[in-house]
Amino acid sequence: MSAWKSVLKKDPTEWLLETDNPSVHYFALTDLLEKAETDPEVVATKNEIMHTGTVPKILGKQSDQGYWEAPDRFYTDKYKGTVWQLIILAELGADGSDERIKKACEFIMENSQDCESGGFSMWRSAKTGGGRHSGVIPCLTGNMAWSLIQFGFLYDPRVERAINWIAKYQRFDDGDVPVPKGWPYDKLTSCFSKHSCHMGAVKALKALAAIPANKRSVDVKNKIEAGAEYFLIHRVHKKSHDLSRVSKPSWLKFSFPLMYQTDALEILDILTALGYRDERMQEAVDLVISKQDEYGRWSLERTFNGRFQTNIEQKDKPSKWITLNALKVLKRFYS
Repeated sequence: MSAWKSVLKKDPTEWLLETDNPSVHYFALTDLLEKAETDPEVVATKNEIMHTGTVPKILGKQSDQGYWEAPDRFYTDKYKGTVWQLIILAELGADGSDERIKKACEFIMENSQDCESGGFSMWRSAKTGGGRHSGVIPCLTGNMAWSLIQFGFLYDPRVERAINWIAKYQRFDDGDVPVPKGWPYDKLTSCFSKHSCHMGAVKALKALAAIPANKRSVDVKNKIEAGAEYFLIHRVHKKSHDLSRVSKPSWLKFSFPLMYQTDALEILDILTALGYRDERMQEAVDLVISKQDEYGRWSLERTFNGRFQTNIEQKDKPSKWITLNALKVLKRFYS
């Protein structure tokens, strides 16, 4: 038995390989069984994502212009607007070469990305086009950069500008240093307060982690190291100045998809994907292990169901997505 499977009550891999959820099936093949992208089963399953289940339901509600719902409410329409559909589709492994996906990506870069800084904004600028400069926020910039990378836009100059925004402006400080002066720190205090916004920090690190290691600039590598250390001093989910307290109680309840929010499992997923197996992660890893049921499955504990274009799994029921993500973390941490 592999070392990581020794912490499981039972091995749920066969459950994840069932064909009812092609996205989970695909990621179980590639991330757990380590099958190559050229493997016939992987190719067939990847193709099935676009034809069965959640992805075609979401794409079926897209406008001909590439957006969902009202075009100007791409962010503020939570969670039916265009921003949120791109995040979900990226999480589900939708095909970035599909013309509908391309159109949605182009729409969000044309309407949400700030022409001046490269960050992504909550609002469109009626005066200059693109995203409104005053509405650029870190969690949105991280989420959009990550989603666009998943869809194959890594080398697009616009995505490179978003990555540069993260490298330049993203903070990973713990309230122990003065807040930087000037834009964007003098706006939107909920995002740029004395202590780095956890959600913005998570999504920024998630985006940078998606860049292949051999394609990371020195600035990106330095920012990744700073981001990882930030979460390690927090023991993933604790208050760094009082490790007996949880940063946010909701982080102990696992969810999918997380949108702009986060939880301990997502942070562990990012850290382990970056190769971290630090002892300061152990308490959070133990939390993950403790949440499995007798069959080695994890449940969906939080959800935005009812606010999505289409519901994704059922709350308080065994979740293939949470189980997949938990197994990925445990496999990396104990390998």
